[in-house]
Amino acid sequence: GGGMWAAGAARRAGLALAALGLALALAAWRRRRRARPLREVLVFPSPPSCTEALLAEAAEPGAAARPCHCPLPHGDCPLSRLLRHLLTARRSLDICLFAFSSPQLGRAVRLLHRRGVRVRIVTDAQYMGLQGSQIGLLRQAGIQVRHDQESGYMHHKFAVVDGKMLITGSLNWTTQAIQNNRENVLVTEDVEYVQPFLDEFERVWEKYNPINYKFF
Repeated sequence: GGGMWAAGAARRAGLALAALGLALALAAWRRRRRARPLREVLVFPSPPSCTEALLAEAAEPGAAARPCHCPLPHGDCPLSRLLRHLLTARRSLDICLFAFSSPQLGRAVRLLHRRGVRVRIVTDAQYMGLQGSQIGLLRQAGIQVRHDQESGYMHHKFAVVDGKMLITGSLNWTTQAIQNNRENVLVTEDVEYVQPFLDEFERVWEKYNPINYKFF
């Protein structure tokens, strides 16, 4: 009887150890998954959809609970996912864009500026003044904007959120590109990719400092 009891106890102890080992392995796997940097690809065109609730919630927490009577679909889409990534900014947002005319993205950037996020924008001198450009509105809001003074285009299309999230691809931040063009956006927190874009932004930001402009 004592031998059977001892064998049962040993079996139970073995099962308990196995369960503990499984729990520890599962916890370690979950930690590794959480530690993995964000990687997401967004593909455009983005189908017409309402982003009002998303932007209203960013401006005033709780506002999303109010009904929206817009006839557009309210589901997730590439534009809403891009907006969500931008709206995670807490400290800084550095934007380097050839063309910026999307009202939704412009509104999101102004919201972040009002929230106290340091926003800096570099854009192309020839495209910043076109009809529909958001650059004038962003400047009026008090956001720092610098532009090129060269013969070639300032053709970059990227943004860095809080110095750790890179948003880049073929997409100009224009309604035409978002709704009609075949475009791609990569969102990543891989440091080895984020850092070169941070370095490039700082280089361009300093190069386009107005004190360096030559008018003659």
